[in-house]
Amino acid sequence: MDEIQLIRNQLAVQRQHASAVANACARALEPAGTHELAGGPLGEFRQACVDYLVCVLAWFEERDQRLSDLARARVASADAARRTFEEALGRPGRSREALEKLEKAVAGTRDSSGTAAAHGTQQSWQEFAQYFNGVWSARRDAIDALLAAAFGAADWRAVAGIDADSILEERQRYARVRAALAPDASLVGLPAAAE
Repeated sequence: MDEIQLIRNQLAVQRQHASAVANACARALEPAGTHELAGGPLGEFRQACVDYLVCVLAWFEERDQRLSDLARARVASADAARRTFEEALGRPGRSREALEKLEKAVAGTRDSSGTAAAHGTQQSWQEFAQYFNGVWSARRDAIDALLAAAFGAADWRAVAGIDADSILEERQRYARVRAALAPDASLVGLPAAAE
């Protein structure tokens, strides 16, 4: 496997894990889903999900900025390739927008005193998960397709920012989410940590 494929695989793992975490957190607020959490600590599970998502979404936002900078530096302003990158990067679905929806979902699970609400707002979590799986994911697909067609290993390395420390951090955060689940819990779409 070449370096580009290794980087792409790691990015795919992050996307898969982030999607699973977003969906699991949204499902955990469904009345039937709360019993699947270890001892019922919904707040701990939700916090592990939020911590994971904030970290990974921030990484994707930083990648978009590096890609934008690279495209600007490498491609002439009148070039169709640059316009294509600018269009893809300008599409709705930025990680910053996903983070705003996540913040709204978290805020909806707090009562007026700032403590965790008993029921939360399942709707805001569902909206976040739908946005993440729809608009955010479609934008990521478009950007990934452009990267695959236009850039070599050095560019992928520069844009992705993948290193041993970030891989380890992602795995640890993902393991924390999984640890908040009961041992026999089966949440569809929440796979084991990446190999």
